[in-house]
Amino acid sequence: MAVTAEAVKTLRERTGAGMMECKKALVEANGDLDAAAEAMRKAGLAKADKKASRLAAEGVIVLERSADGKRAAIVEVNCETDFVAREKDFQNFANAIAGVVLEQAPADVAALGELSLPSGQTIEETRRALIAKIGENMSVRRFERVEAPAVVGAYLHGTRIGALVVMKSGDDAVAKDIAMHVAAINPARVTASEVPADEIAKEKGVFVEQAAQDPKNANKPRELLEKIVEGKVRKWLNEITLMGQPFVKDDKQTVEQYLKKAGGEVLSIVRYEVGAGIEKKQEDFAEEVRKQVESAKKA
Repeated sequence: MAVTAEAVKTLRERTGAGMMECKKALVEANGDLDAAAEAMRKAGLAKADKKASRLAAEGVIVLERSADGKRAAIVEVNCETDFVAREKDFQNFANAIAGVVLEQAPADVAALGELSLPSGQTIEETRRALIAKIGENMSVRRFERVEAPAVVGAYLHGTRIGALVVMKSGDDAVAKDIAMHVAAINPARVTASEVPADEIAKEKGVFVEQAAQDPKNANKPRELLEKIVEGKVRKWLNEITLMGQPFVKDDKQTVEQYLKKAGGEVLSIVRYEVGAGIEKKQEDFAEEVRKQVESAKKA
């Protein structure tokens, strides 16, 4: 049967697919919009399943904070390329997810996927439909939701790095300053007391070995060598913890000193960076070109 331009337009608006794809689906469904949309949905899910094994290490970090500043959520949503990471539909999807995390506090990523967006579709359904539309694998990698007695500091650097700081005391400006520091410097812990004993012991062992091998320490008494090692351990702890680090906006003082003056206290920190910890395949472009040339010669 003949398919009208109006029907094609309506199906495009419902599915986000291309004009020719919509026209073909309508022809196969004898003009039935609902049947055509369902067929396209199933085809899209099949496409999404085929792309599921492809590495998605690009993407965005998004933040959402409550109006009173006491609750916040941070989410990492991944795709395959930075081109898609800048695409409007992908970013809108990621922002909508952060809103759901903030308001509904799901237990984990699997539970999050079952929750609905304002469109009525679940996050998982929307994700797979977006894969079919854009043509890249996508995943909701991780999220965290926090609450603070005072305020949650939030800072987003572009779309690739985000930080949240849970404040026991302090105002919005102080909280944002600390969140900016966390995003920029990436402390591993808030205080030295939070660093696991086995990590400290491991690092101390390295310093002991270094001291033993240094010719300048050959005739130094054991007590002095122990003090040297302990000094290096303290320096290392300051380097990896928020309280011991020089404040990013004024390196003449530590973060701890800044907080004392500003009347703020930090309970916990969260920092996300796109793709952190994902092992990316290193592409050798020259080798790829060489293989293509050899393949063309054989053909």
